[in-house]
Amino acid sequence: MFDEFGPEKIIKIFDPKLKFQAFLVIDNTVLGPGKGGIRFVEDVNEEEVFVLARAMTWKNALAELPFGGAKAGIKANPNRKDKELIIRRFARMLEKFIPSEYIPGPDMNTGEKEMAIIVDELKNPKAATGKPLELGGLPHELGSTGFGVAKATLEMLHFYKLGKDLTVAIEGFGNVGQFTAKFLYEAGLKIVAISDSKGMVYNKDGLDIEKLIEVKKKGGRVTDYKEGKVMDNKELFGLDVDILIPGARVFAINEGNKDKIKARLIVEAANAPIEEKVEKELEQKGIKILPDFVANAGGVISSWVEYEYGNKVDLMFKIVEEKIKKNVRKVLEKVEKERSFARDAALEIAKERIFRKMEKKQ
Repeated sequence: MFDEFGPEKIIKIFDPKLKFQAFLVIDNTVLGPGKGGIRFVEDVNEEEVFVLARAMTWKNALAELPFGGAKAGIKANPNRKDKELIIRRFARMLEKFIPSEYIPGPDMNTGEKEMAIIVDELKNPKAATGKPLELGGLPHELGSTGFGVAKATLEMLHFYKLGKDLTVAIEGFGNVGQFTAKFLYEAGLKIVAISDSKGMVYNKDGLDIEKLIEVKKKGGRVTDYKEGKVMDNKELFGLDVDILIPGARVFAINEGNKDKIKARLIVEAANAPIEEKVEKELEQKGIKILPDFVANAGGVISSWVEYEYGNKVDLMFKIVEEKIKKNVRKVLEKVEKERSFARDAALEIAKERIFRKMEKKQ
């Protein structure tokens, strides 16, 4: 778990009164304060938070942002009525680290509302990014991460000279999944399957993404969409599609389901959605993979724009597109030139930047 890059600090907190536990992993701050979201789920653990913090270290370095890597996890039911109290207590208990060593942002079950609570509790507008527009923020509800995943996918298709007459399956239909689907749908790709935590909907002729988003807005599940076949969400990874976009939990593609994968391309919208050993095995089979910290950096690029320039929405989308396209091309060129694994190529670029900064500080 520990190496020359970090983690620098692992902080565990417990509040006996509110009965919640939380973890903060500050992995590496060589390039700047650690940046990463707050994951609010009942089964989050220290190892998962570390894996996500390390992914943020690479993501920020690759995107050439003045941020290090960090991540937080709150181990509690996100539907609790006292969620605001938990967020306030979490912020107060970690006050000495925010924002000098850790800048929170949205993640699973946290969004602009929770970021506004942190800013209010600590009375510091720099205490979080992903805030509401009226607080000078660029909320993740604008879709910067999904927009970036879509642009990364399209750049990958352009690099390999593939057309847009391709089929796509997306795991997860929260903020990232919805915006990924929306922008790919608008670009002309055929999205045939989408899953959420309760199930999957499939239509070989393509799903109407606008209608699906409406279903979700009304509090429904993807399985409430009437123009497709309802299936078990575990079947998504075995579908015969061109592009697979895992966008939910850590290690969703693993030893147990790796042999079911039929997709030609995998674009990682979630953080660490494939076990590392399995990822390499899939590449050895000829599947092209775009690693998480290359594909899903739109959110943290948006956070940097907010931190530097405030709520400039158009500027944010412009910078996200430019940086994502540049990074995708840089990584894929290295992959093809050196015949290396995509993650290794991307890591080499990210590590180089951190090492350069470490040498300057010595």
